[in-house]
Amino acid sequence: MIRELIRLNLELEGFEVFTAVDGQDCLDQVDHVDPHVVTLDVMMPRLDGWTAAERLRARQDELHCRVVLVTARAQEEDRRHGERIGVDAYLTKPFDPDALVEIVRGLLEGERE
Repeated sequence: MIRELIRLNLELEGFEVFTAVDGQDCLDQVDHVDPHVVTLDVMMPRLDGWTAAERLRARQDELHCRVVLVTARAQEEDRRHGERIGVDAYLTKPFDPDALVEIVRGLLEGERE
């Protein structure tokens, strides 16, 4: 349900959105989609968001995508873990959909600078 909420809000703002069911599905799609921004939940089946983010960062030279973690894990240690991995933004649930749109827009504008 959260995935669809994110998709809908970003599409309403004019972004092209591709969805994945979990971290492994995301990694399987990135070569075909070549995303500018990837949003990941930390808690997903098959491959969690932490691991997916680490694998995306390991390929940063070829992918050039920004990573946003959207998660219910709001502890300071979780945020520090995200920083260590190198995520670009960390948004905790529940979240304002407008905040996510602002984050994505900001990351894309920063990419153009």
